[in-house]
Amino acid sequence: MSNVEDFLTAKEEEEIVLAIQQAERNTSGEIRVHIEKTTAISHYDRALEVFQMLKMFNTQQRNGVLLYIAVDDHKFVIYGDEGINAVVPTDFWETTKEVIQNQFKQRNFKQGIIDGILKAGNELKAHFPWATDDENELSNEISKG
Repeated sequence: MSNVEDFLTAKEEEEIVLAIQQAERNTSGEIRVHIEKTTAISHYDRALEVFQMLKMFNTQQRNGVLLYIAVDDHKFVIYGDEGINAVVPTDFWETTKEVIQNQFKQRNFKQGIIDGILKAGNELKAHFPWATDDENELSNEISKG
């Protein structure tokens, strides 16, 4: 088994999907998690590739957030599309990264991911509140590479 398959249990993945659903419940924003073993390019550049591959730029308000994790590299990137990036506080991405990192350092990977998702969800809710015509534009499932 690869480290990607060992990184989270099926139950932990289900809990993460539930956290995504909870975070998206009050916002038009979209959150995705992508996990892969490693990358040969910079983690930021790979996160941008995955963002494009998952068509996260297709949200109406450009308010998608991707949490990209390279398991073997012990690296992650949290990336927000231009809509959310334009309205969050300047330190938002760094403080969100710290929330995730604090759990990851203790090997609480599931909790780190959930904490990051819920923090991003609260920020999305503040700037992109849910409206009656909103629909779930992107899958909530964890993607793997």
